[in-house]
Amino acid sequence: MFTRQPLDVVVVGAGVVGAACAYHATRSGLSVAVVDGGPVAGGTTGAGEGNLLVSDKPPGPELSLALLSSSLWREWSEELPRAVEFEQKGGLVVAADEASLATLTATAAGQSRAGVRVTAVAPHELPEVEPHLASGLAGGVLYSQDAQVQPALAAAHLIRAARDAGAIVRLGTPVTAVLTGPAGEVRGVRTGAGDLLAPAVVNATGVRGGEFAALAGVELPVLPRRGFVLVTEPLPPLIRHKVYAAEYVADVSSASAALQTSPVVEGTPSGPVLIGASRERVGFDRTLSVPVISRLAAAAAALFPVLGDTRVLRAYHGFRPYLPDHLPAIGPDRRVPGLFHACGHEGAGIGLAPATAVLVTAAIRGEEPPLDPTPFNPGRFGEAGPGGARPLGGAPSAGGAGPPVGPDPAEPPPD
Repeated sequence: MFTRQPLDVVVVGAGVVGAACAYHATRSGLSVAVVDGGPVAGGTTGAGEGNLLVSDKPPGPELSLALLSSSLWREWSEELPRAVEFEQKGGLVVAADEASLATLTATAAGQSRAGVRVTAVAPHELPEVEPHLASGLAGGVLYSQDAQVQPALAAAHLIRAARDAGAIVRLGTPVTAVLTGPAGEVRGVRTGAGDLLAPAVVNATGVRGGEFAALAGVELPVLPRRGFVLVTEPLPPLIRHKVYAAEYVADVSSASAALQTSPVVEGTPSGPVLIGASRERVGFDRTLSVPVISRLAAAAAALFPVLGDTRVLRAYHGFRPYLPDHLPAIGPDRRVPGLFHACGHEGAGIGLAPATAVLVTAAIRGEEPPLDPTPFNPGRFGEAGPGGARPLGGAPSAGGAGPPVGPDPAEPPPD
């Protein structure tokens, strides 16, 4: 049984977003506990590709968040062990025809005005950037700020650094209730092993973010968005950057629940090539879809003909935490004082984790954030208050009942 000791904040979720929140909050001087129903990076983060992208975000609040995170990842990578495999490899977005290139060029111009470093790549220059690309492409844009990290190791080292700085880490311990006081204010969380008391609780539970919000008696419309990834046999170095088709950006921004695929191809230090990406909203259906896998393989081979005879060793699928407006929920939930959200990043959680941690910590401490958090306000989906306050130590009300919140149940596609 845990000691019922007061803390400043309890972070629920030990994926990369929760790990980043714990790391930054602890470094800021807060007393922190991290609790998760599974291990560190036991869900979505543990199977992520680890892309840290600015290239796939049009000008707007998410791009601003990504630019802040990009600088923070470079800073944090100097503080964390080399095992996190931070690599500033850059991204190349290619267009198949002139119409697609015109859209890509216009997007890149807006990104450039927002602070992204972009370099136009003419058709005859593409082989110098990626020698094995298919011929006949209309052109592309190179994004030097795109990077990659090993997400499971990054989360693990962030949690370890937070623990070394004094954070309490409780793994394999699902949260069963959010504890509240007489006025509905947060007072901590209940687990099967005891209570963790704090005036602030951070919901960093990924695709289960809506379920955790329900424990506090509020609604947050986080939905799973399934995607597949193919992993090839180990190959000699063939692909220098993360390479994807311009249509991928539109797929990321789409609100359609139907299946969408666009080629995304990336090499890894150990040799296998990762191939994506697909998107569809099918709940938590984990059925392997051979037609989707076939489409991804064909699209990758069309982009990189050298992959045509390569063996695929395995395929996996997972669920991105989707919110209807494609922006994460970050910051205080005014409906329940002391409840903070850090979820709904869809496929960008690994890349956006540091900036999310900075915004959440600033909100908890009552400090000025480095960028405007308004677009990420968790209450933007509805400001109705919870069904009723629950006493400290009490069980959730009927309206806020829900299953114990553990790790994200799935692996993410590359994003």
